[in-house]
Amino acid sequence: MVDTKVELCGLTLDNPIIPASGTFGYGFEFSRLYDINILGSFSFKGTTKEPRFGNPTPRIAECTAGMINSVGLQNPGVDKVISEELPKIKDRFKKKLVANIGGFSIEDFTYAAEKLDKEEQVGILEVNISCPNLHAGGENFGNNAKSAAEVTKAVKAVTTKPVLIKLSPNVTDIVSIAKACEDAGADGISMINTLLGMRIDLKTKKPIIANKMGGFSGPAIKPVAVRMIYQVYDAVKIPILGMGGVQNAEDVIELMLAGATAVSVGAANLVNPYVCKDIIEDLPRVMEKYGINSLKEIIGGAHCG
Repeated sequence: MVDTKVELCGLTLDNPIIPASGTFGYGFEFSRLYDINILGSFSFKGTTKEPRFGNPTPRIAECTAGMINSVGLQNPGVDKVISEELPKIKDRFKKKLVANIGGFSIEDFTYAAEKLDKEEQVGILEVNISCPNLHAGGENFGNNAKSAAEVTKAVKAVTTKPVLIKLSPNVTDIVSIAKACEDAGADGISMINTLLGMRIDLKTKKPIIANKMGGFSGPAIKPVAVRMIYQVYDAVKIPILGMGGVQNAEDVIELMLAGATAVSVGAANLVNPYVCKDIIEDLPRVMEKYGINSLKEIIGGAHCG
């Protein structure tokens, strides 16, 4: 028997599969299709201090080997998530959750983090720093090491839960940003978030997405994810929740060999709602195929020798 268990920031997961925030909602729709308790965990919809309607439509554009989205963190706000969504999740999912939070100021992040810190269901906070800092000219918090560290330090000051900082790949030096987050107290790194992409409609000769640009995800970005995870694993001592273009069990193994401790599945959930179930069920076969007895033993394996 192969061992699919992994340890992520003190949590023991039955397997490394964690549906990514933004593609799994609060798990309700998926729970009608299969028992979501087979998952290692899941990261629920990105949560902000205040309710957000999100960006104007159209928000989605298909493209070769992926998609572009500009949903804009649509969510009911952290207070309603706690009072309405978490109790419903508890009826369907018995494991610890990953709570993804976003914000447009340091105070936004700390407010949501402090609120979710009190929730027993939440095992890990995943902090999305690919958000514009509206108090500093609109540059994304994740675009430089200094602002990334500031968010990390502020969130760590208001929570006792492990904190994963979700990094943007739209930078020239992701390693320095990861190191800055580690130095500021991050318990782990979540990577990569979406790349920045754009589509233009040839008939209208205008951008397809109302916001012009959006997050590019899907299988096309996997090589970028593998490269960045590999680089960051060499530079930090904290675990990595890897993601980016994962579609099958082989992709999971590849990201883990690069350095991921656990693996999130994002856009693939929108193409095949059973994809996480399929991956979990296929992992033992793929492990046996490549002579892997325990997933814990292969983390960062591509760095050996």
